[in-house]
Amino acid sequence: MKRCFSMMFLFFLFLAAELAALPQFTSEEIAGRTAWEEFLKTADIIGVKEVGEGVTKPLRLTLRKGEVVHDACWKCPSGIQGGFLEGWQYEIAAYQIDKLLGLNMIPPTVEREYKSKKGAISLWADSKIRLLELLEKNVQPPAEAADKLEKHKYIVRAFDALIANEDRNQQNILYTEDWRTLIIDHSRGFRSSEEFTENLMAGKNARGGKPLLIRKLPRALVEKIRGLSIESIKQAVGPYLSDTEIKAVIIRQGLVLMEIDAMIKELGENVFYY
Repeated sequence: MKRCFSMMFLFFLFLAAELAALPQFTSEEIAGRTAWEEFLKTADIIGVKEVGEGVTKPLRLTLRKGEVVHDACWKCPSGIQGGFLEGWQYEIAAYQIDKLLGLNMIPPTVEREYKSKKGAISLWADSKIRLLELLEKNVQPPAEAADKLEKHKYIVRAFDALIANEDRNQQNILYTEDWRTLIIDHSRGFRSSEEFTENLMAGKNARGGKPLLIRKLPRALVEKIRGLSIESIKQAVGPYLSDTEIKAVIIRQGLVLMEIDAMIKELGENVFYY
């Protein structure tokens, strides 16, 4: 799935946040997000295109409800594809965990049936640039955005470590016009096998042998991670994760907090927290 988020939604959602390191929505913006979720579930489909990218073969759907018209991305991967376990339900679970933690980096994503198949549908992301393009074209973000982007990088790493997302890459990290970070593609998340509960996707001992350090985080985010429980996750994700997958998140919660404690010991609280 590529860029599954509406630019109009981005502008509305992030207008008041300025250069905050951890995106925060106002109560009005949160209410707007609920409306977009309902739009995704109920709007009429008036156009369909193949995206032409990705193993999961997503579709770009044009939706209309009343006078509102927006594109969305629909995908229904299930089982082994391209050598990886894929699941459309993990897209929805990742969005719900994003909301639970207050990250607000993942486009609204809900369940929707298309041609008698269940799948996940997200608002289309017409972002300014992907991380891949930024690196390939040697684009230099403005100086005032550099600190924010660095902080967001570590937030994404912590999130991927928690949900065991093994598909983070330079194509599914997106930047908006005002240099906010969006993340998409989570159908390879929420692994529950032993290899994903012994080592994290990020940290000093990251899977793959290459350290992906988490060098700083907002204190508020760490406290939200610390407060996760089987009950709170189950309430957030509903039927989209099994009990085994939820328990795996809790195991990784402990590992993430250990990683954070180790970095605080090495760097100091004043450097790590903001």
